[in-house]
Amino acid sequence: MTRQRTIGIMIFVLAIVGFFLYAYLLMLSEWSPIVLQLSVLMAVGGILGVISWIGYNMATSRPSPSSLVTDDK
Repeated sequence: MTRQRTIGIMIFVLAIVGFFLYAYLLMLSEWSPIVLQLSVLMAVGGILGVISWIGYNMATSRPSPSSLVTDDK
């Protein structure tokens, strides 16, 4: 088996184990409210982080020559 395939199988198995661990913590443990709060916090933080990264890139990048609009009057 190649190294890439081994890493792919490991990622696959860890993702499934992580899902079942998350489901257990969310549904069956006493930590359910904290797990739910942290999940929402991470989701909102991730979305807002991507939005802020897009805004930062838009604010700091130079316009390309093809996007410059000339006013020929």
